[in-house]
Amino acid sequence: MIKRITFPNFLLNSMFMVYCVLCLIPLFVVLSVSLSDEQSIFQSGYKLLPMKFSLDAYAFILNGNSPILRAYAVTIIVTLVGTVLHLMISSLFAYSLSRKEVKYRNIVSFLVVFCLLFNGGLVPWYILLSKYLHLKDTVFVLFIPYLVSSVNVLIMRNFFTHTIPESIIESARIDGSGEFHTFLKLVLPLSTPVLATIGLFTAVFYWNDWFTAALFIENGKLYTLQFLLQSIMNNIAFLQANSLTAKAALAQPDETARMATCVLSVGPIMLAYPFLQKYFAKGLTLGAVKS
Repeated sequence: MIKRITFPNFLLNSMFMVYCVLCLIPLFVVLSVSLSDEQSIFQSGYKLLPMKFSLDAYAFILNGNSPILRAYAVTIIVTLVGTVLHLMISSLFAYSLSRKEVKYRNIVSFLVVFCLLFNGGLVPWYILLSKYLHLKDTVFVLFIPYLVSSVNVLIMRNFFTHTIPESIIESARIDGSGEFHTFLKLVLPLSTPVLATIGLFTAVFYWNDWFTAALFIENGKLYTLQFLLQSIMNNIAFLQANSLTAKAALAQPDETARMATCVLSVGPIMLAYPFLQKYFAKGLTLGAVKS
């Protein structure tokens, strides 16, 4: 049976289609500029399609003299290590809070909610990491401060409480399974939706984080991609200063290099999002709505 399309539905769908097109146009423009010749940009301005196709901007960014490759490596390492450790620590913490037999779990849950609402502020946080923990200008400062999130812990706790059947855990205990073995072999495989959702959100946070590097990193070898991108957007000479010769520096792309850097910075997240999107609805609703 063919469903009849009413005028309100047609109008609503048309509005969403127009909105999607308006959101996609800037992305196409950025991609088009990154694939254009530098001179054609200065002569003709931004176009949806490249006036003169060129890969000079990507060749410049990805050459061995560019700091972007090093920043890419730092960001990938921080994102992977930070996301894995965040999921590991947060899931263990949340699972312990979801078990009714854990003593003082209500007090600890209150402290988690309290930390969600209140914090010490930027200055104490900076002093703690730099003066007492001595993490300043190290790669560890880029992911250690964010290994636990109150919001993610509460979402995972509610997911474990309302989604994981109590009978499965009791059966595992009767069979002699230890608590950690039960969590690893039974709870985690059943928690794929919430782990995928929290994992993607955490990975996006680590990937887009530039503020931490701006505060704590002075060594250029530890710059993250987003912090380096900010420097490039402010002054393309940051890249040109890394060229071997003055003649090469004069020939480097400017505007196209900025746009190519933007494309490279969002590429991995855009590729990962479609594979994890199917877990969003189930992971968030079961973990956040029920209480």
